[in-house]
Formats: sequence, C-alpha cells, structure tokens
Amino acid sequence: MTTTEHPGIARFRGEHARLGGVGEIVILPDSVHTAALAAEALGCEVGAIANSLVFEADGAPVLILTSGAHRVDQAKVSATLGVGALRRAKPEFVREHTGQVIGGVSPIAHPAPVPTYLDPWLRRYDVVWAAAGHPAAVFSTSYDELVALTGATEIDVE
Repeated sequence: MTTTEHPGIARFRGEHARLGGVGEIVILPDSVHTAALAAEALGCEVGAIANSLVFEADGAPVLILTSGAHRVDQAKVSATLGVGALRRAKPEFVREHTGQVIGGVSPIAHPAPVPTYLDPWLRRYDVVWAAAGHPAAVFSTSYDELVALTGATEIDVE
C-alpha cells in the first residue's frame, strides 16, 4: 500500500531541505490548528509554539511568527511597520498568498516571498515548533534557524 503525502507538507519538506533546515518534521494524528493543541500534542510549553499569523496590511500579506503565549497587538505592530492598518487575513487571502490553510501555515514554502516578522520571545526556547504546511504537520527548529530560513525581522508584538 502506498500513501501520498499532502501537497502542502510535500512543498514544505522540499523547501525546508532546499534551505538547509535540520529540524524534524512530525505528522501528528490529529489537526493541531491552535498553539494549545500543538503544545499538548508535542508535550511542550505553549510559548514554544511559533504561530504563523497572516495579516493584511494595505492589501499586502504580512506574516508574523509569534509565540503561542502571545497575542499580536495589531495597532502597535501596524505602527512599528508603518502601515495603515493590520487586519487578520481572511482564509481565502491566506491561501492565495501562502498556498496553505489557516492552522497549517508554515513560515516558508509560499508561492512568493511574504514579509515575515518574528516575536523575540521565541528566543527563550531551545526548541521551537512551527506548522509545516498542514494543520497536522509541525517541525522543530531553533530561533536562529527560523531567522535563517525566513529572513524574518524581529519585532515586539505585544
């Protein structure tokens, strides 16, 4: 019997390898579309989960990788980025710009580059977990590797 890997995970796996990612890709038995569910499934602190949150800023996508322990202060971040407003993106917008669905958006493997920002709180963890292109797929990484993989700029999100 053969199984086919979900296309989102396969794209992630290819891009992760191309960029030299060394973390483990884990396919969980159930969807982990929230930081709390992911932390529970992985046996780690919720703060070690890097949520990939897509926002719309003046019609363009912005990806913020934030600790699962934080909420994004949209007014503060929009002021920091110098954009008119930062709004949570609708599912169609997320899929259009990342090729992935909400709850499974990875920090990489998007159809085109998306400006990416990183919550410095994630530095506190030796191992950080992030989505790998599907709501049931995650990968382990470090803060420094996440910066290297994404080219993200560090910003305070709270």
